[in-house]
Amino acid sequence: MASKLQAERIDGELKASGLRFGIVVSRFNSFITERLLAAAVDALERAGAGGEDVDVVRVPGAFELPLAAKKLAATGRYDALIAIGCVLRGETTHYDYVCSETARGLQLAQMDSGLPIIFCVLTCDTLEQAVDRAGLKGGNKGFEAGLAAIEMAQLSRKLASGKTAKPKLSGAGKRRRK
Repeated sequence: MASKLQAERIDGELKASGLRFGIVVSRFNSFITERLLAAAVDALERAGAGGEDVDVVRVPGAFELPLAAKKLAATGRYDALIAIGCVLRGETTHYDYVCSETARGLQLAQMDSGLPIIFCVLTCDTLEQAVDRAGLKGGNKGFEAGLAAIEMAQLSRKLASGKTAKPKLSGAGKRRRK
């Protein structure tokens, strides 16, 4: 009888010591983004990052986050980035364009650079929703982004090292040669 497949589990650890982080934060809606920033920094510090391991870059608004993130990624100095912003729905379609293009730009920057860029851009219909996600009812999305940055930085290191998993083959399967 064939044995059950046992997949290798590869996780990123929540240890920030020895890692460098860049945070790009929007000044627009700063009463929200400053709360998110403080919580992200708190998560990094609690996991072992020092003040010298975290750089904060401020941009005017969410739309400017992707360019700044891409330029930071290009420096090669960081293990992960966090993009922090807050876009609130208004009476026009401007909200839809800003949200869509910010998300697309950050994803492109991440894919082009290969560096984890954590999306911490609140896209809310109301100010109340944003306040809830920045520390009141719904926890703080900035803290969650800090944890995600640590995990993805560690996971990226593991995957890049090539020392993640050893192939486990049963008698039925053989490893393909390229």
